[in-house]
Amino acid sequence: MFLILGLAISGYMSERVAAVVLVIFLMLAINSYLAAYALGIFKISQWKMGPTEIRLLLVVGNLYLIHNAHTNLFGRRFLLFDVAGVISAAAMAAILIVSSIKNTHALYELERLP
Repeated sequence: MFLILGLAISGYMSERVAAVVLVIFLMLAINSYLAAYALGIFKISQWKMGPTEIRLLLVVGNLYLIHNAHTNLFGRRFLLFDVAGVISAAAMAAILIVSSIKNTHALYELERLP
């Protein structure tokens, strides 16, 4: 939460993108906590991306940020962390949807209706 808040305050990421990333991250965390409680399975990594890998990506992004804070995409200029935030929000949303479906199916299998 503080990392995303710091990026939003720094001006290297817009507040809206930071809010979307934070909300989807928290939804993914809640899904993980619910799965841990209901199924007894706690997964800190999703699709081979864990906290350490995310921190390494942030380090690489910060190193590139020293060189240039903007990137050109589709002929337009965007903040580097806005592009990264939108990509990460889309990836986390996909993980959330797939994980929710898997957890719902697992719970259905455990307590199937007659």
